[in-house]
Amino acid sequence: MTDAARRMLLAILLIGTAGITVELLLLGHDEDFNQLIPLGLAAATMITGVVISVKPTLGTVRLLQLVAVMLIVSGGLGMYFHFRATSEFQLEMDPGLAGWALFRKAILAKAPPALAPGAMTQLGLLGLAYTFRHPALQSGRKP
Repeated sequence: MTDAARRMLLAILLIGTAGITVELLLLGHDEDFNQLIPLGLAAATMITGVVISVKPTLGTVRLLQLVAVMLIVSGGLGMYFHFRATSEFQLEMDPGLAGWALFRKAILAKAPPALAPGAMTQLGLLGLAYTFRHPALQSGRKP
């Protein structure tokens, strides 16, 4: 991968993370600990991204890989939490819902949007793409 492509991936990662952070803050996504997790991971991503852009060492690349994996996991867990909350709400509204009808209602609901946390997974994948065969990883290996 060229240095320019790697820099573009990092820029997209940082811009996307900043956008998600602003959106979460505007939505008041800070009511409990679970809602603070994506904000904390976004902060960790931005700090790590800035540090790695200045000093791409083996340690900073590994740290970004760790944060990226945590973003992916948080995206999956967030989708689960959103879907569960929406399903519970839909069941309160219509206790007779079950199976495909419940799934469809929950997945298409606007609040909380069940698939929105998938954006965290996408950001994590961008982070891993940035670190793929990063030169700092190669220099850290013994011949």
